[in-house]
Amino acid sequence: MNTRIMKPEFPFLRRLGHEFDWFFDRFGFDRPVFETPGMWAPYVEVYEKDNEFFVKAELPGLRKEDITVEISEGQLTIAGERKEEVEKKGKEVYRSERSYGAFLRTISLPDAVKIENAVASVKDGVLEVKMPITKFETTRRKLDIAEEAPVEKKAENAA
Repeated sequence: MNTRIMKPEFPFLRRLGHEFDWFFDRFGFDRPVFETPGMWAPYVEVYEKDNEFFVKAELPGLRKEDITVEISEGQLTIAGERKEEVEKKGKEVYRSERSYGAFLRTISLPDAVKIENAVASVKDGVLEVKMPITKFETTRRKLDIAEEAPVEKKAENAA
């Protein structure tokens, strides 16, 4: 499996793909609407647990050498290809629901994810990418609201 942090080549196209995924996920479509023959998209599960961010993808029948995992500009991209078995001597296929061809999935990552410590592994056809999350400490302060803008008062005093 190849894991690397990649340089942005076409950030607009990557962002557009993410926006389509987000839109269809938000309205309950569980598979890409624009799938074409020779292209498929694995099912993914994305969750946070114990200060770690997880992405799991179902990739049955693929070896780690067939999968590429890349992180760039706050997005995780999983790509690869499942090749169709060519030899069919003496075998008639009545029905096939298996998907073949190239795939590409892009998942947006939270800002708090530490990509330097990301690790990927594959077992029993499931790819797992795990990244620690740093918790940001936010400070809060309540502001008093004045009747007049403080800038205007300074301008009057200067005159």
